[in-house]
Amino acid sequence: MSTTTESPMRNGVDTATLFATLDAVKASPEIAKFQFRATNRWVNGTHNRSTIHGFYGAGQELAHRQQATFDADHPEVLVGADNAPTPVEFLLHALAACLTSGLANIAAVRGVELTSVESTVEGDINLLGILGLSDEVRNGYEQIRISFRLEGDDPDKLRGLVEQSRLRSAVYDVLTNGVPVSIEVEA
Repeated sequence: MSTTTESPMRNGVDTATLFATLDAVKASPEIAKFQFRATNRWVNGTHNRSTIHGFYGAGQELAHRQQATFDADHPEVLVGADNAPTPVEFLLHALAACLTSGLANIAAVRGVELTSVESTVEGDINLLGILGLSDEVRNGYEQIRISFRLEGDDPDKLRGLVEQSRLRSAVYDVLTNGVPVSIEVEA
């Protein structure tokens, strides 16, 4: 006689570990406090490089399996050498990545099968603000649009996943609600 058990993996998400994490945080809410960090170093011109490795979470100092580095630059039309995407393009990536990651987790928890998730994120920015040519124009994006193409279970369930991911997205929250930012300078 054989026993069949449902795989804890759904859409590449280990649901058993996800539920165990939720239970652990419910039992000890203090482990929910995390601090993520990045260091950045100027390379040349508008080219710079960020490194991400260590972070604090679950009551302890932790590190990613491997250090990640990300270059940023401006295109030549904006006086850069076009060595990498612009910082505002990384912001679009962060938004898409956060929503997509959340969507995958929520789908796994709800038992919704995903076969494909794609998104396009567009941001409109007017350089008059950044260049100091107008005090009437903001420095950042004037508008951001996200378009998802999802395949899998019932279309209504898929739309619900996107909405729930939006409600729980840290990056979406920071962009739409703002967050205090302090700057310290050592010279």
